[in-house]
Amino acid sequence: MKKSWLWLASMLLVLALFLAACGGDKKEEDKKEDDQTEQKEDEKDNDKEDETQGDEEPTKGGTLVYSINTAPSGPLDVNFYGSSTEAEVWQFVQENLITFDENFVPQPKLIDWETEDFKTYKFTMKQGVKWHNGDELTVHDWVLALETLADADYKGSRWSNVRDIVGAQEYRNGEADEIAGINVINDYEIEIEFVSAKVNNLINLWTYPMNRTVFGDMPVAEMEENKNIREMIIGTGPFKMKNTQTDEYYEMEKFADYWGGEPYLDGVTVRVVPDTSIIGALQNGEVHMTSIHPSLGKDVEAMDGVSVITYPGVSYYYIGFRLGRFDHDQNKVVDQYDKFQNKQLRQALWYAINREEWVAEFFGGYGTVINAPVPPVHWIAADASELPNQYEYNPEKAKQLLDEAGYVDVDGDGLREDPDGNPFTITFNHYATGNPDFETRAQLIVQYWQEVGIDAKLEMIDVGLYYEGLEKNDPVGDEPPFDTFFGGWSVGADPDPTGLWSNEGTYWNFPRFDNEKSEQLMADAIDLEVIGLDEDEQFKKRKELYVEWQQLINEEAPMIIIANLDEVYAASDLVGGLEYDVTGFNTANNWYLKQN
Repeated sequence: MKKSWLWLASMLLVLALFLAACGGDKKEEDKKEDDQTEQKEDEKDNDKEDETQGDEEPTKGGTLVYSINTAPSGPLDVNFYGSSTEAEVWQFVQENLITFDENFVPQPKLIDWETEDFKTYKFTMKQGVKWHNGDELTVHDWVLALETLADADYKGSRWSNVRDIVGAQEYRNGEADEIAGINVINDYEIEIEFVSAKVNNLINLWTYPMNRTVFGDMPVAEMEENKNIREMIIGTGPFKMKNTQTDEYYEMEKFADYWGGEPYLDGVTVRVVPDTSIIGALQNGEVHMTSIHPSLGKDVEAMDGVSVITYPGVSYYYIGFRLGRFDHDQNKVVDQYDKFQNKQLRQALWYAINREEWVAEFFGGYGTVINAPVPPVHWIAADASELPNQYEYNPEKAKQLLDEAGYVDVDGDGLREDPDGNPFTITFNHYATGNPDFETRAQLIVQYWQEVGIDAKLEMIDVGLYYEGLEKNDPVGDEPPFDTFFGGWSVGADPDPTGLWSNEGTYWNFPRFDNEKSEQLMADAIDLEVIGLDEDEQFKKRKELYVEWQQLINEEAPMIIIANLDEVYAASDLVGGLEYDVTGFNTANNWYLKQN
């Protein structure tokens, strides 16, 4: 059994941060460059490319050094973590009960299941799986995790992954001592009933356990500050925590009783190495493997003894238009700002950007220009030929659309006024982290718009204030804050885009897009009365609906989709046993260090 941890790590953070919005499976990708984007975990043994040389025999022993570019800022435990850097630590220690195939469809791993109605599921757990403290994994450990996330004292963002279980809300409100929809049959069998039948109930369910010996008697309010949550985490994965030095390194030793097979490596050390030092650390052999920013790929390619590993990613970058206002009390989009209501204006700004040039310049060419908010590797992705607009770089067409929309230069100063003859200025907002490349790439976007006559300017905002503003800054008035902004998302196992695009229940809809047809298509794609109970028919019907939804987004242009980025890793040629595909890497118990 192989698993590709980092993908599902990102899916979990998506489920953590994004499902609160509505039950989708995506993640805000803007932090990719300042705390390394999460990728996938847990994939079945599919046709992964193999980095192993020929039929060489794996070597036992040694410690692999894996680096992250910033230190974790919160708890490491999967049930409480909040950023991708934390996931890059727990990936070696903790693991999901389920896995996903190459189409991101849930598959059995440590649990199997059956359902007849997509409302009630019976799960059967694999027997003999050991925790790092020697306990056997049982369904009671899973129940503890579900009850923890449903507890009123749980302050993490994963309540959304349990709220659809019958009785979860009453448990959270203190009206019940247990979650009514959870029925433990025995140590290895459990039934879970959901409030309603939905095609994505399983994929949105939290499927990570918590060890009862460590946490069973601990008040939930005290868990997040406990050392077994923050640093010395416990799991069932191939490596167990040995020692940590906060902000510097995290040492792990192999777990000889790992259910998937004893690891070849003696251990793994995760070290914090900033981007400014990673090239030297790789060259000197101080780091064996790391996820790198695409802009560093060419530097790594030039090294001896170090290889660049790439595979198609599930993330994309975009430029959003702040179309409307989200009322945080009513929890829905309530108004539309006038500034970007003209579709031709939005489309013109898309045509004005040379996306191929931009990706080549700032991401080393490790990416592909796309025209819909779904990366091409995902099973719901529309073929490029199915989309009404290709948005190739065409400044002349951009000028034509602007003219047709009434944005013309009426006073001869070289800058276009709005249709009423008033000055028209666009502010492009981008987060600032101290990396000067961010401002350079953002300024190029501004330059593209200026070249078609738009009075555009750049505003760099501290990354913390940036995210807070995108989420919460929705004033009443005529002028939108963050009128255009840079962002990104990862598409996860559940393709349902509701949590990012619905006009109600989610402030993660940063453009504040409000479109009746979009709402209906998203609702239909998870409605069992529309897509049916047969799984083959579900896939077919959902694909049709999501293609139509992508066509709508492509035409309406509530955001400019820039590119789908590749996942880029650097690995020493001493590392053997690596296998990967679009879902990520195999489990680290299969990795080893070759002898020099």
